[in-house]
Amino acid sequence: MDITSTIVGHVDFAQVLLYLFWIFFAGLIIYLQRENMREGYPMETEDGKPAPNQGPFPLPKKKTFKLPHGRGTVTVPQANDGDQRELALRLTSPSAGSPFEPTGDPMIDGVGPASWAERRDVPEIDAAGHPKIVPMVKAEQFHVSAGRDPRGLPVEAQDGEVVGTISDMWIDEPEQLVRYLEVELSEGGSRLIPMQIARIKKDRVTVLSIMGKHFANVPSIASATQVTMLEEEKICGYYAGGKLYASESRLGPLV
Repeated sequence: MDITSTIVGHVDFAQVLLYLFWIFFAGLIIYLQRENMREGYPMETEDGKPAPNQGPFPLPKKKTFKLPHGRGTVTVPQANDGDQRELALRLTSPSAGSPFEPTGDPMIDGVGPASWAERRDVPEIDAAGHPKIVPMVKAEQFHVSAGRDPRGLPVEAQDGEVVGTISDMWIDEPEQLVRYLEVELSEGGSRLIPMQIARIKKDRVTVLSIMGKHFANVPSIASATQVTMLEEEKICGYYAGGKLYASESRLGPLV
């Protein structure tokens, strides 16, 4: 008697392997989808209530991640771990999907194009645990090798007002590029200008997103040698909001 044929019978091993692969692949999709739900879930409706449709898969179990360089731990997903600010906005209509409109100064309140996310109030760090973005005055190994050095040039706002002078450049050391220009304001204090919205010319640096009167309200930084991720969010949001809110003429249609 052939024992092998008696035990196995007429099982097609190729077909069994195919079914096992399908089961594995389906499980992999479900696993990856649930892992993808560690941030941004559970979802909410516009009024802050839990959304009725959370998706076809349940939330994964909470997992705690240890952050490098002694920065503590993060546990996700967490209910109500999102932005808990009371935003200065109101619905223009009770209908679902209606737009919101600001109720105060949107650039200061951080809403609409000026919105920012509540990132951690610590500097972004490199692989060695050092702050990535630092002023060039503290990074003696860096120098301007090409283009114009903006230090010492006046800063001109959209309305032509000269608000101060560029005093330093803030560089991203790992990426070896300039992230911000630091302006010493004529009225006192200093502010950072994102490099992307600055235009360096022969005799001045222009910033077209905001007017001269707005520079005093640009979010400041707590340290003279580093900028936190939260501070970066607020600074970039403020200048971005100026693209729409800095002038009433920008709120209307172009045609």
